[in-house]
Amino acid sequence: MPELSGIFCQWYFSTVRTTLSAATLSEPLLASIFFRKETYSLRYLLLILVLICSPLLADTGEMPPEQQMAMSYIDAYTNHDYQKLATFYNRDSVFVDVTAGRSYTGSRHIIDFLERAHRGVLEYEFNIEHMFNSGSLVVMIGNYHFKGPGEQFGKPGKIIDIAIPGVTTLNLDLLNHRVTKHQDFIDYQTMADQLSAQ
Repeated sequence: MPELSGIFCQWYFSTVRTTLSAATLSEPLLASIFFRKETYSLRYLLLILVLICSPLLADTGEMPPEQQMAMSYIDAYTNHDYQKLATFYNRDSVFVDVTAGRSYTGSRHIIDFLERAHRGVLEYEFNIEHMFNSGSLVVMIGNYHFKGPGEQFGKPGKIIDIAIPGVTTLNLDLLNHRVTKHQDFIDYQTMADQLSAQ
């Protein structure tokens, strides 16, 4: 249905544009056409068409392709979809946790690390508060929400629930659909403060 509406909207607007450019209409003539009683049904038809087509037109190009790819990647990353994640990496991809001083290179090593780090996790999401890109570099600012077993944090037998502020940057190869570099800058001091209260 959206595809048919989109095709109809494109046809309609191109027809209107062609018609208007073919006939040089003066402002008074346009006003008289629009406000004459006989054109009420035409005006309602135009209004309906604009309401139907405007969301479709507004959706196109709202988010740059780099940000769309970044969102698709983050979705796979936070949902532990390692099969999909593997499609974003190759042997040269690099994953760096800058503040923790850890780095992993290559799809296999990155996936192995993520599987270990996320083992037993109940909830994991990245709440993005701001995102922008400069070409193939995408920057995401927000907080990572984590809920899972406390064993990884020295709290055995407890369920830990923390929200850690962080910045994630992605260097993307859009043509080959690859993440060439993933860098995390995580506020581990805030994480430590939250853990001490649990």
